[in-house]
Amino acid sequence: MFWCGFLRSKAICNFCEKRGFILSLNTLRFLVLSAGAALLAGCVSSPIPVSENFPVTVQPKVRSAGHWHLLAKDVVSQTTTSLDKVVTPATDLYVSLPANPTAFDKAFREFLITELVKSDRVVRQSPDKTTEISYQTQVVRHNSPRPHFVPLGFTVVTAGLYAAYSLGTAPYGDKLAGGLALAGVADAVSSMNSGGPTHTELILTTTISSGGRYLVRKTDVYYIEEPDVMLMQYVAPQNMKVVGP
Repeated sequence: MFWCGFLRSKAICNFCEKRGFILSLNTLRFLVLSAGAALLAGCVSSPIPVSENFPVTVQPKVRSAGHWHLLAKDVVSQTTTSLDKVVTPATDLYVSLPANPTAFDKAFREFLITELVKSDRVVRQSPDKTTEISYQTQVVRHNSPRPHFVPLGFTVVTAGLYAAYSLGTAPYGDKLAGGLALAGVADAVSSMNSGGPTHTELILTTTISSGGRYLVRKTDVYYIEEPDVMLMQYVAPQNMKVVGP
């Protein structure tokens, strides 16, 4: 096989020499580099922007009334901290209910009032001469696929902890391998237990305002299961028209 290839290439070279097709080594290099440059030029240009993933983030999924309570605690904790920068802690507050309230709206208001009172805030039962706390929900549905991606958050954290605190300990390799294995299991279990991402999300915006001016505003996004949408999205009642015989 070697000789066949050699004789074939020899014949081609003789054919080229008879016709004056003699390519120097420098010429061959130039052709190869030109072809490579053309390929690279095609790679770095695009008729439209190239898609790119965002950095890994975590978004909680709301699946129980207990979760609603946790949302209220987080809202009170963050908004009141910001509110103290613009008004005194003794400011009278009033938690308003959205128009056409859903089951979530009614429960969330009660949770907010409870957490505010527990935080020693003055909460009034009427809006007269008070600073208003209001909130609004919006349900968003996506039609695109929702890939269930395991982010390896525990794994990254564990690797960082070992890198920071376990250098110089023996045997480091065994500890790192064991820790990463457990962390990988924790990632998989955490992601699977959440049920993965959903096509429906809840946007929750809380606003504290006074005198027509926004004082504090907080917006968060959560995953929600499709069957729970009816708890958070108002559906106008349909009037049944009765037609006589």
